[in-house]
Amino acid sequence: MSGAVDTPTQDAATPEFPQMLGHPRPLWMLFMTEFWERFAFYGIRWALTLYVVAQFYQGSGAGEKPANLIYGAYLALVYAGAIFGGFIADRVIGYQRSILVGAVVMSIGLFMIAIPSQEIFRWGLATVVVGNGLFKPNISTMVGKLYAISDERRDSGFTIFYMGINAGALLAPLATGWFATSLFGSEAMPAYKVVFIASGVGMLISFVWFWFGRRGLGDIGIPHEGGAGHGRVALVVLAMLVAIPVVYFLLSIDANVLQWLLIALLVGPAIMLLVEGARIGKVARDRVIAMLIIFAFNVLFWMFFEQAGSSFNFLAEKIVNRDFGSWGVFPVAWFQTINSIAIIAIAPPLAWIWIRMRNANPSIPRKFGLGLIFNALAFLLLMVALKSMVDAHGKIPFWTLSMVYVLQSVGELCLSPIGLSMVTKLAPERLVGFAMGAWFLSIAIGDNLSGIFAGLISGEGGMTAASAQHGYTLGFWILAGFGALLFLIAPLVNRLMHGVK
Repeated sequence: MSGAVDTPTQDAATPEFPQMLGHPRPLWMLFMTEFWERFAFYGIRWALTLYVVAQFYQGSGAGEKPANLIYGAYLALVYAGAIFGGFIADRVIGYQRSILVGAVVMSIGLFMIAIPSQEIFRWGLATVVVGNGLFKPNISTMVGKLYAISDERRDSGFTIFYMGINAGALLAPLATGWFATSLFGSEAMPAYKVVFIASGVGMLISFVWFWFGRRGLGDIGIPHEGGAGHGRVALVVLAMLVAIPVVYFLLSIDANVLQWLLIALLVGPAIMLLVEGARIGKVARDRVIAMLIIFAFNVLFWMFFEQAGSSFNFLAEKIVNRDFGSWGVFPVAWFQTINSIAIIAIAPPLAWIWIRMRNANPSIPRKFGLGLIFNALAFLLLMVALKSMVDAHGKIPFWTLSMVYVLQSVGELCLSPIGLSMVTKLAPERLVGFAMGAWFLSIAIGDNLSGIFAGLISGEGGMTAASAQHGYTLGFWILAGFGALLFLIAPLVNRLMHGVK
């Protein structure tokens, strides 16, 4: 086909919106909807592994490995579900209805995991996974639809949206950690069920916010012609009821088996995207290839970044010195806020830097390479701390783990919001939501690997300073090596992008 067919058409199709602070006004509604969804997600992030060990293994270190594995599997399936949510939104009920249905189902699952039963806990996690599959990819896709492909504010808009994510992530551990260890429990016996209930309430607020704010989106996200009836919504809800037992089963199988299933699941969307790109023309095909190359490196970033919800929690609980004397003990939950504070502080100047650099702005693959390298530096710091900074009580200084979160946050900003923007630029127009689902599926593969990796660090008897040092040293070398590789192949990937910046 001719090159003209490959030219994106979104510039002409993108509607004009009233502006607010230099961006389309609906961006701020989507910002707040995602804020409350992230409150729910990060509200339980710090508590899940600690809860599993305390509730189902009576606090034994032998519970750390299974806790890490269930967390990794849960997180992986949360993101893997996005591939189906993107497809349903693209083809069946539209983005807006997908978000509303997903929010309700997620809130039900969050209330379920507050019940102290291992079976109900798994069913609740499965319900959260299925609901999140409809919610997660579609809110990000609608952000992309607010901007024309050629709009220079696009990366900046996604970075602002990413601040909304992290504002919710900042509030959640502070609030839920205080609820669990001060208001309804203690540092010795946290009231974890209150964490899950508060997260469920946050998800309901997200639903209400989007319900009233979606009118400002105009036609963005409404069902395609012929899909406006309630019958399709009923069929989607029925499909979700069938999917919940499937997810429950996947949460229960061996993590290595799940890993192969996730990889196989990504192959299908990759082929579909390549076929659609080839149907349009050479440029579209090459852009899909470039996008899939970036997906492979994305897996590695999240494999190690998501130690924050698994092995870093046990590191903070057992090996980091959290005693501030008369000020008390720094709660494990509050470490999760450091990432959010760093994101909120760094995101605005970084977004400004990307715009001001113009022609000197690093390419997408080099931004991803920077993400991997900053993540590697975080593991380098842990490697050094566990080798030479352990005190007589077997603890490393508080500041070391704090700085790990800061370094990872810089890497996250170089990679994650840029990745969301990249998908909306490189994916074939007809399958943008589906491609966003594939993006989240690449994160899912990394997340399941994160649980496997964290399980190896804890071993059969629980984390020690020696086991942590060995694991985090390995993490550093893997991240540094692949970050350098991505820098080297960046010119090739850029050529495949055919001018997309």
